[in-house]
Amino acid sequence: MSGQDIQISGPDGNFSGYLALPEQTPAPAVVLLQEIFGVNADMRAKCDALAKEGYVAFCPDLFWRIEPGIQLTDKTEAEWARAFELFNAFSVDNGMKDIDTSIEAIRGHQACSGKVGTIGYCLGGQLAYLSATRTKSDASVGYYGVAIANRLDEAKSISKPLMLHIAGKDEFVPADQQVAMHEGLDDHPMTQLHDYPEMDHAFARTDGTHYDRDNAVLADGRTMSFLAQHLRF
Repeated sequence: MSGQDIQISGPDGNFSGYLALPEQTPAPAVVLLQEIFGVNADMRAKCDALAKEGYVAFCPDLFWRIEPGIQLTDKTEAEWARAFELFNAFSVDNGMKDIDTSIEAIRGHQACSGKVGTIGYCLGGQLAYLSATRTKSDASVGYYGVAIANRLDEAKSISKPLMLHIAGKDEFVPADQQVAMHEGLDDHPMTQLHDYPEMDHAFARTDGTHYDRDNAVLADGRTMSFLAQHLRF
């Protein structure tokens, strides 16, 4: 397994991302979609972990139009303030163009078997949902995605499997939005929604304030089974 920063050529310019390769290739691939902290140590570690599980893993820098190379933590007020500045300046539509470019670039990588999915967290959770509606992702997983309830009109475009992990006490996704997500997606044949009633936002962010090992392991186990079902077969 090896990890490195690489360049992707997109319609609006080149941007970087972190690529981790498994020991045996070709293999299915996963494009990881960042939180508001950029392609930081946590996202790189998630790529490395997926590579150990036998996946090509790539995390693109989705903030490159604002400021390339952002790598923040959740440990200081200054970093949180900068993260929210980036979030507020971020264009979802431009980000989705970059995700679509990343999916197709990784699909064509010599290490990839041809199947590519997405996994996203927080902001990336919303983008993973939109990957299911706007891209050719073969399977998409969103963890505590924000503002999905505002984009449920796109659910009619979902044609490949989507799994969402919902934190019941999410400070950024209030209860009425969670209800709307269930009402809009529960009956869709391609979607699976899992609730974690006592969890707050970012319960799967290792070493984060709200990290909960048991629920993170449960969610990650569901994710890995989902990926194995839809990307390996």
